[in-house]
Amino acid sequence: MRSRSRRHVLAASLALALAAGPLTAPASAAPGEASARGTRPVPHPGELSAALAGLPDADATAALVRVGGTDGTWRGSAGVHDLASGRAADPDALFRAGSTTKVVTAATVLRLAAEGRVDLDTPVQHYVPGLLTPAFGPVSVRQLLNHTSGIQPGDGWGDDFADQYAHRFDTLTPAQVVASAVAKGPEFAPGEQQDYLNINYTILGMLIEKVTGHSYAHEATRLVLRPAGMRHTRFPGTDPRIHGPHNRGYQLVKDADGSRRFVDVTDWNQADRWAAGDMISTTADLERLITALFQGRIVPGPQLREMFRVPANIPGATYSAGLQRFEYENTVYWVKSGARHGYSTAVAATQDLSRTLVYSVNSTDAKGESMNPVAQRILTATLKQQEPERPPAR
Repeated sequence: MRSRSRRHVLAASLALALAAGPLTAPASAAPGEASARGTRPVPHPGELSAALAGLPDADATAALVRVGGTDGTWRGSAGVHDLASGRAADPDALFRAGSTTKVVTAATVLRLAAEGRVDLDTPVQHYVPGLLTPAFGPVSVRQLLNHTSGIQPGDGWGDDFADQYAHRFDTLTPAQVVASAVAKGPEFAPGEQQDYLNINYTILGMLIEKVTGHSYAHEATRLVLRPAGMRHTRFPGTDPRIHGPHNRGYQLVKDADGSRRFVDVTDWNQADRWAAGDMISTTADLERLITALFQGRIVPGPQLREMFRVPANIPGATYSAGLQRFEYENTVYWVKSGARHGYSTAVAATQDLSRTLVYSVNSTDAKGESMNPVAQRILTATLKQQEPERPPAR
């Protein structure tokens, strides 16, 4: 069955979220409610606390937030570890990071480019011969990085939750996914359009392995995770479990009789997402990643510019190498969201690191078309600008 990656509508959702009105700070925290700690407060700490109030609810069972940067820091968590026990969510928990994996994959490729082992303008056909059929024109490495390759999506286990859930312990290999995509032929000529799809980064994972002779996990760890100090991040492969402290993930399912129930979706084999979305991490590790990247400690400057370069010749393009550009109130944020059933994640930062954000929300409809309301509230409170101080009345 045909499975197209959910189009990321983060920029549009951000615009809607940031247009929302002010929030009210909650009362003192209790188990299952917002718990926060700050060092040098960000401009809207009360609204950040309010964003997490009331969990668990129908939208999310837990949320973990880290706001940082030179403008101030804030840490918060809310909700429950699991619905059965009701004990408070672990603020340092591991979670499925979804498509934020693409930031690591892009950085790995750019590191190889800095070492002279990959040329971004060379076709992927040169590095992985026989991967694409003659129906495809030359697809450069850069076009895979910024989603302008024209390669169609690969097949998955189905388009609805029931089909996917039934196969949650089965393995669909990246090679099978790529083969199904290639069989469809190109969607458009390389470089003519931008279409965000997992398939681009699945192929980049194959390129990494072909160029280095090592596994994707080995090279991503060597070139990105270890230099960034991401000690708790891992690539599970075909293992369906999250090993280590983690909060359970749930999907809210509506039955034929109209009743609703929570289905535990924590254990799931995500091997088909691989270099496009099969990473387990923590909010602290993702904060380390975005900080080290933007400081130039992972990818050297000439290659790092690719992460802040959106194709200029494609109207409406917002994706760069591994990130997405979003502008609000004359401030540009570079963001990447990710979603696996039970877990919604995002990283966002200004290029100068004056503001960074990482959140993991245990969304009950993580693969839905609309943005999770809890995530919207977090983004609203984080990205709002501090209103200038007014002079005293005379």
